[in-house]
Amino acid sequence: MSAADAAASTASSPAAPGLDTALAARLKRDPQGLVTAVVQDARSRRVLMVGWMDDEALHRTLTTGRATYWSRSRQELWVKGETSGHVQYVRSASLDCDGDTLLLEVDQIGPACHRDTDTCFDGGELEAVVLAPEERTA
Repeated sequence: MSAADAAASTASSPAAPGLDTALAARLKRDPQGLVTAVVQDARSRRVLMVGWMDDEALHRTLTTGRATYWSRSRQELWVKGETSGHVQYVRSASLDCDGDTLLLEVDQIGPACHRDTDTCFDGGELEAVVLAPEERTA
């Protein structure tokens, strides 16, 4: 079942099979039935990557201890590290106040990025103006 099909089916039912109904009711999904997942290293606190979860991916993540995502390009579930060995073991999961973003804290084994870098943000730095404290006004 695609994430969009899952979203359509959850619109008429309280939750996708397996996901706690109270949690499912708190989720604010995009039109494809997905929620953004920000993934952070539990030790270093670095943001490793951003992924997408449908209800089934979230259920599997919460019940297996392994981060599971919805691949928008392949249109299928994938367990991080299933083929690469670069596993994410879940330490905690939180839902933000709006219900539209998850925060996963993980123990990352190997690189987090498919480009073989520690994070998906390595090499992506942008130049930005940084104000001195005395320049910061409301």
